[in-house]
Amino acid sequence: MFWPLALAIAAIAGRRLAVSSVRDGLQHAVRTLMLRLQNDPYPENLWEMVSATRRPGPQTILENGLRAEHGALLHRPLGSPRRWPNLEALVFDGAQLARRPAVHDVPVDMAVTLGPRAKRPLKVDIPILVSGMAYGLALSRRAKVALARGAALAGTASNSGEGPVLPLEWQANPKLIVQYPRARWGGDPVALRHAAMVEVHLGQGASTGVGGEVVGARSNRRLRRELGVGPGEPAVIYSHHDALKTRSLRELVDELRSETDGVPIGVKLAPGRRLEQDLEACLAAGVDYIALDGAQAATKGSPPILQDDFGLPTLYALVRAVRFLEASGAREQVSLIVGGGLYTPGDYLKVLALGADAVYIGTVALFAVSHGQVFKAMPWEPPTQLVFFGGHQEHELDVDEGAYRLANYLRAAAWEMAVAVRALGKTAVRDVSKEDLMALDELTARLCDVPVAHHAPAPRHREASSPLGIPAGT
Repeated sequence: MFWPLALAIAAIAGRRLAVSSVRDGLQHAVRTLMLRLQNDPYPENLWEMVSATRRPGPQTILENGLRAEHGALLHRPLGSPRRWPNLEALVFDGAQLARRPAVHDVPVDMAVTLGPRAKRPLKVDIPILVSGMAYGLALSRRAKVALARGAALAGTASNSGEGPVLPLEWQANPKLIVQYPRARWGGDPVALRHAAMVEVHLGQGASTGVGGEVVGARSNRRLRRELGVGPGEPAVIYSHHDALKTRSLRELVDELRSETDGVPIGVKLAPGRRLEQDLEACLAAGVDYIALDGAQAATKGSPPILQDDFGLPTLYALVRAVRFLEASGAREQVSLIVGGGLYTPGDYLKVLALGADAVYIGTVALFAVSHGQVFKAMPWEPPTQLVFFGGHQEHELDVDEGAYRLANYLRAAAWEMAVAVRALGKTAVRDVSKEDLMALDELTARLCDVPVAHHAPAPRHREASSPLGIPAGT
């Protein structure tokens, strides 16, 4: 009985001595460092690195180091770290007395219809859609199925992206938006028959309209087969749409509408200075919807120069597109879907208030799908290795768990938006408009054509009555 107790006491004492030793060593190291920082001349001082880093920033230093190390084109994942003009300067105008909020438990209609003039418009229960993230080009098979299934559980649509369309996707979600890519594997008639909408891919925010090779197809025979690429043949996404070499956009839209028996046909654009000209061409082609991918959008990987230095911020593109569609008389016929840098229910509702019919989410959806599973990759690998095609942990993603988490996120986001709709005194998300917004600065107010929050509204006529029935001024 004595020896086990003695050993336990010795172990505890040893542990305390070890902790004490570590603390002493750490204290000595910190003291030495602080003395060096306070006494060394600047050219020898370690703080010089901190001072020098503040100007270009750690992101730029890291990326320049990678350029120096590899001498190759960088492909940064998940979009630009640049802080673009965004929606933060917009706030909602809550209802109280001048107008009343809706009853706290009144149902809020969150459903929207996309492509209303199409023979078979797409109806979704919530105005949040999962954006196009391609199998093989970006995401693993498991991640794609989880995204499609999670969106279906929440009653909304998911997008196939530019890669080959997986049968598992349309089996998981009957509201699948099939992208028609700038590549020879686009236009699969089987996939088109299962499409709830078709999206002609012309460009995207993180890579504009630039093409490139699907690198993963070089070594993955299964992917090559799914892309329809022969041995030794590169799998290429062209800068110019392959399908438009022999026909006009109008002819392609009509052809797709016929092949799909009238589902909405739209285009995806990376907005730039000539946005209105691009939109005019889209209207002339008879599209049913337009998807705008702003400069804050992400991708699996593209050169930092395309992410940081090209395109219109999502907010700018949105207000310009809505203004153009209204002036063209097409606002009620052509649906507008907007994505790029949208992360919260507040972001989504502000975009809808400014005139979009629905929003696309990408990065946020990936975070939701991998929620609770990221530690299968971390701390030694980034979480993206769990969802990226060819990722070290791609086979460890639990599809059912991922779908469940995404559905939870989508439902919770829609629920939060419904609370905000009631706070505006309304009961349908489609009734929210820019009349419900105000801006915290003059630039945003002018851009969005909404009041500035620090300016009081013009006084009403003295004889007007208040909502309580008391004459104004009484």
